[in-house]
Amino acid sequence: MPDSRPESLIIEPSAGAPAQLFVVLHGESAAPDQVLGLVAAIRQAFPQALIVQPYGPFGAGNQRRWIALANPEPEAYVGLVTEAGAALASEVRALQRSRGLNGEQTALVGFSEGAAVALEAVCSDAGLAGRALLFSTRFATLPASAPMLTTLHLLHGAADRVAPLDQARQVHGHLAGLGGDATLDMASGVGHALHEALIHQAIVRLQGYLPQRTWEAVMGAPDIRVDEYDADDDAFDGPDGGGGTRH
Repeated sequence: MPDSRPESLIIEPSAGAPAQLFVVLHGESAAPDQVLGLVAAIRQAFPQALIVQPYGPFGAGNQRRWIALANPEPEAYVGLVTEAGAALASEVRALQRSRGLNGEQTALVGFSEGAAVALEAVCSDAGLAGRALLFSTRFATLPASAPMLTTLHLLHGAADRVAPLDQARQVHGHLAGLGGDATLDMASGVGHALHEALIHQAIVRLQGYLPQRTWEAVMGAPDIRVDEYDADDDAFDGPDGGGGTRH
């Protein structure tokens, strides 16, 4: 029998009421300890944030997953991720209500399977989160529409063999074609891992990237930005390093 689902790990703000909510999802066959480095970086950058690390609802011990079946056929995988995304959206909405936070104050952060479920959640529930950070994800399917109230940050190792970079490029281009707001950052020489270079760039995106919807409100015209920045193993060339390439 599978273990009952453990309680989420929760890090409270350094003082007072939370100003932001981060929901951080581990990958398949894992547990929240997989994302501790990422959580530490978020904590340092956003000390007033409430950080919630749920366990995947399926599996046993520290081998948790977000979908009901392990290693499903591709046809079944799409439906399972859809179900998982809807369940996650309900959990996030409950968290927001309980802590007096809204979607614009919320960020969903996921690695691998957790990222696929986070993407499904924000695509199915408009305004669920202002940002979604998707690390090394294996996408279930191309979204039918872009989440117009969510900025999507795709962060990927260029040497990822589990979730090839071409998939992230495809989703990035697809979202841009739908008028969505998405960035793609690539770390050269990095495989299927939460590498420190990707974590660093995620914080840069959170702190420095002006969402397209905000740009339009200020400037009165769309700014269709499709950004790709290459990186080496140590640090990104990009908005803060000056070496990025914008397309």
